[in-house]
Amino acid sequence: MASQVATPTSLQTTATSSSTSLSSPLSPSTPAQLSPDDVQLLAKLEEQNRLLETDSKSLRSMNGSRRNSGSSLVSSSSASSNLSHLEEDTWIMWGRIVNEWEEVRKKKEKHVKDLVRKGIPHHFRAIVWQLLCNAQNIPIKDQYSELLKMTSPCEKLIRRDIARTYPEHEFFKEKDSLGQEVLFNVMKAYSLVDREVGYCQGSAFIVGLLLMQMPEEEAFCVFVKLMQDYRLRELFKPSMAELGLCMYQFESMIQEHLPELHMHFQAQSFHTSMYASSWFLTIFLTSYPLPVATRIFDIFMCEGLEIVFRVGLAILQMNQTELIQLDMEGMLQHFQKVIPHQFDSGPDKVIQAAYQVKYNAKKMKKLEKEYTTIKTKEMEEQVEIKRLRTENRLLKQRIDTLEKKGAPRFSEESVLQLERELVQARLKEAESQCALKEMQDKILDIEKRNTSLPDDTNVARLQEELIGVKLREAEALTGLKELRQQVRDLEEHWQRHLARTAGRWKDSPKKNALSELQDELMSVRLREAEAQAELRETRQRMLELETQNQIHSNQLRRAEQESRCLNERMQTVMVQNRDLHVQLQEIKRRQAEIECKSKEQVMAVRLREADNIAAMAELQQQISELEIQKEEGKVQGQLNHTDSSQYIRDLKDQIAELKHEICCLKGQRGLASQPAFDGIHIVNHYESYQSSDDDGGKDPTLRDTRQRSGGRVKLHPNLRDSSSEEEEDGEALRLSVPQSSSHKSTTV
Repeated sequence: MASQVATPTSLQTTATSSSTSLSSPLSPSTPAQLSPDDVQLLAKLEEQNRLLETDSKSLRSMNGSRRNSGSSLVSSSSASSNLSHLEEDTWIMWGRIVNEWEEVRKKKEKHVKDLVRKGIPHHFRAIVWQLLCNAQNIPIKDQYSELLKMTSPCEKLIRRDIARTYPEHEFFKEKDSLGQEVLFNVMKAYSLVDREVGYCQGSAFIVGLLLMQMPEEEAFCVFVKLMQDYRLRELFKPSMAELGLCMYQFESMIQEHLPELHMHFQAQSFHTSMYASSWFLTIFLTSYPLPVATRIFDIFMCEGLEIVFRVGLAILQMNQTELIQLDMEGMLQHFQKVIPHQFDSGPDKVIQAAYQVKYNAKKMKKLEKEYTTIKTKEMEEQVEIKRLRTENRLLKQRIDTLEKKGAPRFSEESVLQLERELVQARLKEAESQCALKEMQDKILDIEKRNTSLPDDTNVARLQEELIGVKLREAEALTGLKELRQQVRDLEEHWQRHLARTAGRWKDSPKKNALSELQDELMSVRLREAEAQAELRETRQRMLELETQNQIHSNQLRRAEQESRCLNERMQTVMVQNRDLHVQLQEIKRRQAEIECKSKEQVMAVRLREADNIAAMAELQQQISELEIQKEEGKVQGQLNHTDSSQYIRDLKDQIAELKHEICCLKGQRGLASQPAFDGIHIVNHYESYQSSDDDGGKDPTLRDTRQRSGGRVKLHPNLRDSSSEEEEDGEALRLSVPQSSSHKSTTV
């Protein structure tokens, strides 16, 4: 049983061997290089080793423990063999989960629960437990060393119980060993942190299990989180109220799922706390083998006390047949000696049976409310019993005092005083009756007015207020009943007193008259007390009705306020609606203006387009006229004095310029300011050409040629508007030069 859980000594050795095994290939199928997740996991394991190595006290105690025991619980060789038997995929999976804990816990919580139920690998248990309870880097960890320097009032109790904690375990069985020392330190530190709980014996087993997995500082942090967040603190309080709740819930589950066994327990007076209290206080650590309890503790760290209910009921289901046949002593022996050895083969069977148990969280909450109600009533009854006992004791003391004084001696003055008191008592009684009648009339009036009030739609709020008023009424009626009971008790005591003292007054008539007056006075006082009680009851009822009246008035006032608020909101909405309507009209007007402006701009653009078209047509007309002038003979004289090829090139240049002007006009058709085209430049070109011809007229050959030709130059314009480059390239001027022998034409 003890050989399955490693001590801190073996944890260091195991972590070292684990890192060594990881750094070298485990098998031929293992990759030669580690993944980044494995590298991070190795870093965390090395950090655990570093924490252990820096604890000099632990190292000294560890060496002593090794000398005493001869060897640690789990050696390096056993750790290596255990690691060699671990499946590679399980190791890698848990390594990735630890490295990416925050993301995995949020997105794959169900997957983590399934893995925890299958069992946390021993090498990861310390890290995973800390991650499950969020115990890493909590502020109280820095206070641990300071707490160890302080003195705790629970130190004697802790020292006494240290030897009883895991007495057969190698880590704790030796006196003043490392295990006992660190266990004392953690328990002492927590008793100083939580002085209300202090120290409870069952908590040492939980701390011992933590110390088997991790150093003492980390075990202290995990234990603090368990006490705060896992309901253990309520279990270990001196009152142990949470333990009573767990017993009540567990007994209800037995009654529901195992009714025959529950009836047998009831018949044998075998209470749930006789066998199940240690299950909840130590999470099965004192009841079952340590490997089984450790697996259950894994699930407890992930899911809380639910696993204790499940495992407990599963154990009862598995042993129901044997338990029904046993008496109380036999059942105790069965729980102590037979059931723990049923799981020597492993915890898988009981854990599988535990998750077949139906566990209803809502029903557990309902049972918790029922238990709280029962305990509240019991406390109220105890307070009432205590109060009645106190009153009874005071009455007995008063009776004893009266009996010791004996029969009083009365004089004539005392008789007259009693008569006056009797008259005053009767007057007070009459006044009380009048006041009572007035109160009753007021009550009737208030009831009539309440019936005329309108009903409020908020029925739930009225019911809550009515419940509060009824509670106050119940308290008042309880007080009245107590008062009446006191009056009856006083009357009985007085009658008994009169019966005891009646024989003494038979001797003297004056004494008899005095006793009659006293009797009458006592009767009047009793009636006065009853009248006052009735008056108090009437006032209480009137107070109730006034409260109801006030409630109705408040409801009417609230309804009026809500109505006024709704009217104000309606007025505000109407004003906003009017403003929005005005804004809408303004927007429509602006839109109309913009549309008009846009139409005007479109018309202006169209007019400018028409002007450009007209200007272009005019330019084309001018070009045609210039060509006609060339055809009429001006070119002929020039051709007689210069080369025809030079003239053709000049004409080509002029035609290219004209085309360029036409393209510019086409491109700037939409512009408002279009420069006017002047056809003067072609005339200038013509004149310059003519002057050059005059210079070249000295050539007799060219002049003779022009004279011989006697022909004319013909220019055929082809200036069609076209959107394509091919059509523009097709525009040409045909130049015809008649010759004597043949007609030669050149196309540009």
